Amino acid sequence: MSAQRNTGTPKTMRNVFGIIMIAIYLGVGILFLCGYFNILFPTWTWVRWVGGALFIAYGLWRGYRQFAGIDAGYGNEREDN
Repeated sequence: MSAQRNTGTPKTMRNVFGIIMIAIYLGVGILFLCGYFNILFPTWTWVRWVGGALFIAYGLWRGYRQFAGIDAGYGNEREDN
């Protein structure tokens, strides 16, 4: 009989957190592209476009990793007994 390991955060909570972060990245990217951050960058239009594109690209990449099940560090560790 082997001792059961405490794996830390439950898988369901990691999935919920991952989905929330995907929504945040995509939302911030859309807000950048729509011009809602003109207060922060009033004359730097290129910063808004580049920042928006990067946030959306990272949100999509994170979504792909989340739903494909290849998120590094979450359950991919090898157990050597």
